[in-house]
Amino acid sequence: MKKLTGRVTLPSQQNFLEETKELMDRWGADALRDSDGTKLDEEIKQLDAKIYTTYFVARSHNDFAKQHPEEMQQLYLMSQYNTAIDTELEVSFLTGYFEEQIQPDYLHDPKKWWEVIDRTTGEVVPANHWIVKKETNSLLIFKAKPWHEYTVSFLAFMKWDPTQMYNHITNDWRDKPHEIPFDVRQPHSKQFMRNYLKTWLAENPATDVVRFTTFFYHFTLVFNNLGKEKFVDWFGYGASVSVAALEAFEKEKGYRLRPEDIVDKGYYNSTFRIPSRAYLDYMDFIQRFVAKEVKELVEIVHASGKESMMFLGDNWIGTEPYGAYFKETGMDAVVGSVGDGATLRMISDIPDVKYTEGRFLPYFFPDTFHDKNNPVIEANSNWLTARRALMRKPLDRIGYGGYLSLAYKFPDFVAYVEKITDEFREIYDTINGVKPYTGLKVAILNAWGRIRTWQTHMVAHGKWYKQAYSYQGVLEALSGSAVDVDFISFDDVIQHGVPKDVDVLINAGDAGTAFSGGERWKEEDLLSVIREWVYHGGGFIGIGEPTAYHREGRYFQLADVLGVEKELGFSLSTNKYFTEKNESHFISQDIQAFDFGEGMKNVYALREVTDIIEHTNEGLQLASTAFGKGRSVYIAGLPYSHENTRLLLRAMYYAAHKEMALYKWHTSNVHCEIHVYPEIKKFAVVNNSNVQQVTDVYIENGEKYQVRLEASEIKWEDYTNER
Repeated sequence: MKKLTGRVTLPSQQNFLEETKELMDRWGADALRDSDGTKLDEEIKQLDAKIYTTYFVARSHNDFAKQHPEEMQQLYLMSQYNTAIDTELEVSFLTGYFEEQIQPDYLHDPKKWWEVIDRTTGEVVPANHWIVKKETNSLLIFKAKPWHEYTVSFLAFMKWDPTQMYNHITNDWRDKPHEIPFDVRQPHSKQFMRNYLKTWLAENPATDVVRFTTFFYHFTLVFNNLGKEKFVDWFGYGASVSVAALEAFEKEKGYRLRPEDIVDKGYYNSTFRIPSRAYLDYMDFIQRFVAKEVKELVEIVHASGKESMMFLGDNWIGTEPYGAYFKETGMDAVVGSVGDGATLRMISDIPDVKYTEGRFLPYFFPDTFHDKNNPVIEANSNWLTARRALMRKPLDRIGYGGYLSLAYKFPDFVAYVEKITDEFREIYDTINGVKPYTGLKVAILNAWGRIRTWQTHMVAHGKWYKQAYSYQGVLEALSGSAVDVDFISFDDVIQHGVPKDVDVLINAGDAGTAFSGGERWKEEDLLSVIREWVYHGGGFIGIGEPTAYHREGRYFQLADVLGVEKELGFSLSTNKYFTEKNESHFISQDIQAFDFGEGMKNVYALREVTDIIEHTNEGLQLASTAFGKGRSVYIAGLPYSHENTRLLLRAMYYAAHKEMALYKWHTSNVHCEIHVYPEIKKFAVVNNSNVQQVTDVYIENGEKYQVRLEASEIKWEDYTNER
């Protein structure tokens, strides 16, 4: 059979022509790209391939940036907490920050733009009670209250781009200049960005795709005094702040933002925080501004006959692809880093672009490609998790990033990527544009809704965190499961109710977070709408501390729906009698050993009719109950695994009262899955593991048969309704 080619982007670099041609042939690549820190030779640009060129809009132009230091990008930062032991307190507000990255903004009046807060009372300290000492980068508070804590929220200039700084340190770039980010909202910067792009396009005729990395404002990434990451939020809008932005916001919205609206007690409006109305207004303000500016750049690119591609990362703030204004940018494509199935779906589901592309791991950087490491291990793990999601909604293209010369030194890795690229093309050519079979419609309910589609419980793109993995597993499991997934907010439910086509609502997260809901659960309309929906037949799944907000004698505000509650220590005198486990239950039929991750302590059954599926010394971990005609399921946590994917699938079908529909298309082995494509009368049985598996396969008409799959194998089969 003729080898399939195309749909693969290969990174290359200078003085690597012959090796590039070899890997293009082996990997079937039809596009070449540079990376941060690499360039392509003219000979490479003349190869028979589409040429992507990385383009930095708001950095990598130090000659200009140094001419206009007043137009450097800015951000609000908060000092450490400082305890007053007398009526005077001097705060060194740069303590803990990396002074190669930031410098205080003394160009704009600190008395107007900074804020000092008594954190013991929450009161703002009057501006006439403090002075700034520029020579020592400190602030002196007088009339301080002894034994109170104080913080300083200050404006700073960001004089080193965080991504270039990360790459600089990781790749030991030594004397390479620190790239200074500048702000499109400023007059000289805006004009420079437009003019330079036009000049650059004329000087780069071989470029087919302008790969914007990305546009104007970097996600919040601040380094500590040791040059290591201090605070990172992949969704953070902190670096989009400037005096000009704050003044424009006030003019447009009719009220003025405080520094506290940005620093948020030092949480910096992390995506885990329930967003305030002021912060949501600010996000909307930035997104509309950025979309307008991006559209102008895209139109310039299109006028030159080239395509515009956006990297979903780095300076992507304001261009959120599930936001209200992204469509207006006219972007041709989006490319992003694929850390797992959830991040793949985050990219592949993006609407309003011509194509999507995933940058697979590992990056060809020296922290992975060295003599003491085998990069095939990471590549295999990354591919198998991402492939589940590909089977539901494929990317249009895949590729890699970094230094190709590093990867070339590892022949086993080169061979493995050859296998991956061939398999990707087979999947894509078979199912692209074909809607897969889904047995259920599921909605993830949280404070963010659609704008965080496939993005819940992420701190930094695809990274693992102890406090989040027990919830991130929900998204990872769903990314490759045969269910339709939507993301809705509490406001959506209050304003429009639960969508009619939704079978199951899922609320998952720690108490007080945006994903569980916190104080939103004191809103009576939210509670009443969901109770009524479940009572009349809806399914509700709560994971961790769902609907948690201590009020009116309840902690889980939908404890009546869930059939469980959490002991906070206030009702220890009330006996909890219900601890006996069910001997068997539909939800747990395929599970050999439970894994609830961090789990949850002190959850107990409220009533005897609650089905307790798993109970430990820590308390109830898994249960289900009826509420009117509907059902709910409680799960203490759900880290990603094949077993937990099956447990969640069973829980959803049970909550929806559709148990027997599970077997319409089904595999008995939890390490295997079946993906069905009715339009083309095909299905694929997939082994998601690295070892041989045997499974029973249940197909649409009730027939069952056994199949043996080699490690990671996919078996495609045709079917008819009469099979």
